[in-house]
Amino acid sequence: MGVSGCGKSSIGRALSITCDMTFVDGDDLHPQANIDKMASGQALDDADRAPWLEQVGDVLAQTPGPVVVGCSALKRSYRDIIRASVAEPVRFLHLDAAERVMLARVSARAGHFMPPSLLQSQFDALEGLAAGELGTRISIARPFPAVVGQSESYIRETLI
Repeated sequence: MGVSGCGKSSIGRALSITCDMTFVDGDDLHPQANIDKMASGQALDDADRAPWLEQVGDVLAQTPGPVVVGCSALKRSYRDIIRASVAEPVRFLHLDAAERVMLARVSARAGHFMPPSLLQSQFDALEGLAAGELGTRISIARPFPAVVGQSESYIRETLI
């Protein structure tokens, strides 16, 4: 979980290899209306996100074996929607970074439907993991291999 550009897809793909998990990119689960809205510079609201979050939960529930989904899951209520579809405990890796770092990363990214102008709306909505939620916060301010290593360690300690 985390804001746009924090590395959810890159870390998810790496974990799918190192931990032998299926990777699903949450961006691929968005309905076209959500993609169009974000591409036009409009932030999604909770009503826009609800069907997408239910789809994320359904994918987690229906995919056999261990699965990692790269998904923003910015608010606890969003994570609750995802968890409602899954019988097993869902753990979240919160890929965390400073706003200025994320703005530079998102601004340098080409070809993604999420424009840099919407990044602030994601930081405004972001709620870190709360008491009782399974998961961990991982700073992405370190080199990519270190972030993957810490993520892999957490998964191996808790899931595999």
